[in-house]
This record gives sequence, C-alpha cells and structure tokens, in this order.
Amino acid sequence: IADVLEECPAHHRNLPAFYQARRDHFCALMAQTRFRLSPTPGTYFQLADYSAISDSPDLAFARWLTAEHGVAAIPVSVFSRGTDSGRLLRFCFAKDDATLEAAVARLERI
Repeated sequence: IADVLEECPAHHRNLPAFYQARRDHFCALMAQTRFRLSPTPGTYFQLADYSAISDSPDLAFARWLTAEHGVAAIPVSVFSRGTDSGRLLRFCFAKDDATLEAAVARLERI
C-alpha cells in the first residue's frame, strides 16, 4: 500500500467514482434478470432479492447458484442469527467488466 501511495498519491481520490461505475454497470446488467436490486451505497456488494425466482432459504439458494450456474453470492443470513433475512444475496461487483458480464449472462438464464 505504501508503494502505491508513494507512486500515485491521489489514487484514493479516484476510487469512489471507479467503484460507482462498476456498481452502475453491474446494476444495469442485472436489470435483465429476475433479481431485484436494493440501493447499496458505500460498499463493494450489491444486495439482490431472489424471491421472484425461489422460495429456498438464502444459504441453500446461494449453494445452488454456485453449483448449478457457477456464480457465487453471499447469503445475508450468515451475518445474523435467528432472524429472517428474507430472500437476499450479496453479489460482489468489484470485478472487471468481462467477469461481471459473464456472471450476469448466467443469471439471465435463471
């Protein structure tokens, strides 16, 4: 980190716009799927409601999504115990465009 800061001292100033562009691109792609997105400012993860797709608990659905479609997501329930977190998953959008586009192409088929 020190080397990056020394070589590019203003690097951190570009990060918000960089990640917002990634998030906006991912959200635009996801508009073609059956997932419903929630606003998620200030994070590298996009919340997605999959209730239009399945009634499965989020952990089971996340495992199925990874095994059957090759797209990993984080079930929201792993962050809380004993509460119903609904049908929500977290997708990381801090990836290059090709990776995001390939993942969403798989999600569109669901």
